[in-house]
Amino acid sequence: MLLFGRLADVAGWREKIIEAASLSALRTRLAEADAGLGEALSGPSVQVAVDKTLTRGDLPLTATSEVAFLPPMSGG
Repeated sequence: MLLFGRLADVAGWREKIIEAASLSALRTRLAEADAGLGEALSGPSVQVAVDKTLTRGDLPLTATSEVAFLPPMSGG
């Protein structure tokens, strides 16, 4: 699992191995372990990529799934 930008700052880490059967289960585990991170991940503009593909909703995960949480992007 990977966190980028302010999400990594909130968590205090960028990369971690966490086992979960689904994306929703992963979010639950993260929120239970760190309420601040759980709140940050539930933000409306946070995007999720599973195996380098942006996704919405819940997905099953495998032991080799790479999940990345991406904070809102600003551009110019």
